[in-house]
Amino acid sequence: MSVGRTIFLQCPSIPHFPNSSSSSPKPVAVKFTVSCCSLASPAAVVNGNLEKRSHDRNEVRLGLPSKGRMATDTLDLLKDCQLSVRQVNPRQYVAEIPQISNLEVWFQRPKDVVRKLVSGDLDLGIVGLDTVLEFGQGNEDLILVHDSLDYGDCRLSLAIPKYGIFENINSLKELAEMPQWTPERPLRIATGFTYLGPKFMKDNGLSHVTFSTADGALEAAPAMGIADAIVDLVSSGTTLRENNLKEIQGGVIVESQAVLVASRKSLIQRKGVLDITHEMLERLEAHLKAVGQFTVTANMRGSSAEEVAERVLSQPSLSGLEGPTISPVFCKRDGKVAADYYAIVICVPKKALYKSVQQLRMIGGSGVLISPLTYIFDEETPRWRHLLSVLGL
Repeated sequence: MSVGRTIFLQCPSIPHFPNSSSSSPKPVAVKFTVSCCSLASPAAVVNGNLEKRSHDRNEVRLGLPSKGRMATDTLDLLKDCQLSVRQVNPRQYVAEIPQISNLEVWFQRPKDVVRKLVSGDLDLGIVGLDTVLEFGQGNEDLILVHDSLDYGDCRLSLAIPKYGIFENINSLKELAEMPQWTPERPLRIATGFTYLGPKFMKDNGLSHVTFSTADGALEAAPAMGIADAIVDLVSSGTTLRENNLKEIQGGVIVESQAVLVASRKSLIQRKGVLDITHEMLERLEAHLKAVGQFTVTANMRGSSAEEVAERVLSQPSLSGLEGPTISPVFCKRDGKVAADYYAIVICVPKKALYKSVQQLRMIGGSGVLISPLTYIFDEETPRWRHLLSVLGL
């Protein structure tokens, strides 16, 4: 049987955010509800099989979100990287990626992905950065392998009403300086982020603050009189505006998107984790770098490859990634092999595509062919070198 109670705590000293105020932090009163329940047993039955504890298993485990938009977008990204997840039964929480041997995929709630990375029950995970920071709580075993997977964009932000005593409040500094907040009447904030919310307020010198936990429909809390402000995830801001709430300058706590995170201990100690991480990182980097890029091929008459290169490089949109590739186009004329034309191959971003075609025509290009890029593999991804450096390898 589980029981719940409401408690008040003083926030402990927590490391500052990089952009936090340099002023000395003051204690922050935090109010939240703690639910007590029985502890899980050392082993559990999952899909008819006994789940092994972290020290018993040989498989590498990747945790993915189990439902929602983040789950769908994660599976789509992996599929685009030729890492399709195969799930025999949609009701099962374990799956596989056939392209990577000895890798198990476990579908979990995002917060449980982070918790199980910390406990050693997972080795890798893809979740939002906000989830890593909230439930990882600065744990040094968590390492961001890739911090920008280009989906799940949102921000954890402080929002206040547009009306009443807040009508002319437009910055965190102005909010902190309001005379209304006292030990007897603190600023009341509703949030589901009971670590990042109090930490942010403490780092920014707001001392008379209390927090209450709430899940869902936080935007209604100020209108109902339950709270003065909220800390919640914001994407477009439409829901805030429709509920007469506003973000304020300096009130963004975290800019978040999907990230690939790993357990430091697993990367160093568990066989196969580092190799699998390398492969996943290379596939992700190659795909993400190619998104929105196109290969443009054209023929151009010229006296030499150098002369054609001079013309191509005179146009600002035709430089490609590292310069154009130019090679002779051979044909047989009057019984002899000749190279009157040269083929130009460049990589062009989508937004500059039509302009590039126009510039190619201006300098004599013809027969322009365009195809989307799938992958761009570098000699070695910088993120891999950075990961090895962090691990001391």
